[in-house]
Amino acid sequence: MSKKEKLILKLLTGRSDANFDLDDLVQILIRLGFEKRNSGSSHRIFLKDGIEGIINLQKTKDGKAKPYQVKQVREFLINNQLLNDE
Repeated sequence: MSKKEKLILKLLTGRSDANFDLDDLVQILIRLGFEKRNSGSSHRIFLKDGIEGIINLQKTKDGKAKPYQVKQVREFLINNQLLNDE
């Protein structure tokens, strides 16, 4: 199983939302074709052509993604059927 597959599985299970590295979450989004938009703040904004909506991420002090944002990313990817081929 590749690292990408392991990260997506970790995201989909929902058991590690409070312990998900922000950099890993960013890598998943980039590999799924999202583009990072510069926001000029601590927020990381991601967009994808043909998909309505944005993904907004912000890290905690220890470099982890905020748990509620990990859940939002999971729901966004599932609702937009972006993980069907993964």
